[in-house]
Amino acid sequence: SLWNSSDRSLWSNVNYCHEMLPVKPGDNMVAMLPMGHVFGMTYDFLYGFSAGAHIYFLTRMPTPKIIAQSFAEIKPRVISCVPLIVEKIIKKNILPRVDNKIGKLLLHVPIINDKIRALARKEAMEIFGGNFDEIIIGGAPFNAEVEHFLKQISFPYTIAYGMTECGPLISYDHNNEYVPGSCGQILKGIMKVRIDSEDPYNKVGEIQVSGENVMKGYYKNDEATQNVFTEDGWLRTGDLGTIDHDNRIFIRGRSKTMILGASGQNIYPEEIESKLNNLPFVMESLVVEKNGKLIGMVYPDYDTVDSTGISHTDLPVIMEQNRIELNKLLAPYETISEIQLYPTEFEKTPKKSIKRYLYSNY
Repeated sequence: SLWNSSDRSLWSNVNYCHEMLPVKPGDNMVAMLPMGHVFGMTYDFLYGFSAGAHIYFLTRMPTPKIIAQSFAEIKPRVISCVPLIVEKIIKKNILPRVDNKIGKLLLHVPIINDKIRALARKEAMEIFGGNFDEIIIGGAPFNAEVEHFLKQISFPYTIAYGMTECGPLISYDHNNEYVPGSCGQILKGIMKVRIDSEDPYNKVGEIQVSGENVMKGYYKNDEATQNVFTEDGWLRTGDLGTIDHDNRIFIRGRSKTMILGASGQNIYPEEIESKLNNLPFVMESLVVEKNGKLIGMVYPDYDTVDSTGISHTDLPVIMEQNRIELNKLLAPYETISEIQLYPTEFEKTPKKSIKRYLYSNY
């Protein structure tokens, strides 16, 4: 039957979309991810096609500028996006239009002025096309300060969580129910979740799932299949986190990227990078361990550097000040000992996650 076949996972995802999302025949959608990526295949193509939507494929490199232009012209009904794109559009296209003087300060301070809040929401809605029900963000950790900013202006976004092996969705909340910092609730009636921890609500452990969306196994690779499933048949996601009493998932990091501190503390580099990325003239960053110390690799925001007339030779001094400010926000065991400038953008996967393994020995 269908429920025992290999297409069960994709079918279950598409069916869930029809139940939860508002796309109708004739609505527009923008496909930013390649069809070889399960997120783009399932949510942009399979769901969009079966819903009768007009699907627009970007023929140029999906930079934040190109994507923002496509949103303005196409006005999609639902937007599925990776965090990096949303973060860059917010920082580059929205904050400066709200107030050039305070810029990134809005990411760190409460917006108490109702006019600024309303203007920020208006600018954000317009730059994403103004016709969408919500933006579904997934595929990588979302910057906490950017998320706080979006929540302050009542922007309709939500964070979903999934993986290829689940075709891909594991958890989701509509933006009206979304809890900041989470990845939504496990799909009710479709999936189950547990944390490999003696206290799943407070102590971090591996997130494990089971249910309709889970694959049967890796194609012609029995060893990999056995390694990714527990003895009782739950899929090991490789992600670390906790859940709440509504089975809402909170991710801390990947087990493969977690760094063990000198005194046995768990250090999650993604959380440090999220803070570092909000400091002046930082476009993107990567935190790695080298000789027992934490190093912050930074690709600078050269466009902003050049527009403000700052010399590139001044960047090491600026980054050292960033390091000092960053360490004030961190626990003693996770402080950064050095920031190194990286000459180009970090190489990324199709879903815009940095290929961390390429830089582990940098």
